Amino acid sequence: MATSKKVLVAEDSSVIQNITKKVLQFQNYEITSVKNGKQVLDKLQKQNYDILLLDINMPVMDGMECARRIRSMQDEKLAQIPIVAITGNAKNYSMEDFKEVGINEYLQKPLNFDRLVEVVNDMTA
Repeated sequence: MATSKKVLVAEDSSVIQNITKKVLQFQNYEITSVKNGKQVLDKLQKQNYDILLLDINMPVMDGMECARRIRSMQDEKLAQIPIVAITGNAKNYSMEDFKEVGINEYLQKPLNFDRLVEVVNDMTA
């Protein structure tokens, strides 16, 4: 059997974090969850992930700054990880804003979990 893909979910809402985790585990993804961008950077130094789901509005370090820092990492594999933004404030950002910091795709809150699965499957294929 193929090894499961690893997803790092950065989301400060426990409810969204838990539902996202259950939906993706049902699809055989291995999920790690954190609550802010600083924790994302810490996790990326210790473990490889296939994709990152990144809330834009988080305490300590927001998703935009976190994406910017990931894209500027020396390790090319880390710097190229697919990043999907999760935001309830998509109206405040354009796709150009997301692309500028290196975000590949974004999902609007409330999350459409079918779309979540579709995007994660496409980006980890």
